[in-house]
Amino acid sequence: MSETMEHNLGPQPIIEIMAAHGLKPHDVVAASEVQITHKMISRACKGRRLTLRTQANVLAAVNKATGKSYTMTDLFNY
Repeated sequence: MSETMEHNLGPQPIIEIMAAHGLKPHDVVAASEVQITHKMISRACKGRRLTLRTQANVLAAVNKATGKSYTMTDLFNY
């Protein structure tokens, strides 16, 4: 039998980063240079497992919106 992969990983550090900068999901979506959705940001915050490409797009958008240089491990703990 194969192991089941946990998809719900709980609240992620991205929530605290967005709160510290006063950002709403819309602010991150608007800052993105590639097409990301509000649903992607919501799933990232809730701890739903995202693909590496989606994680990278969210990371780039957060970095642009905040003006900081966060890493993947700063935003996600999985």
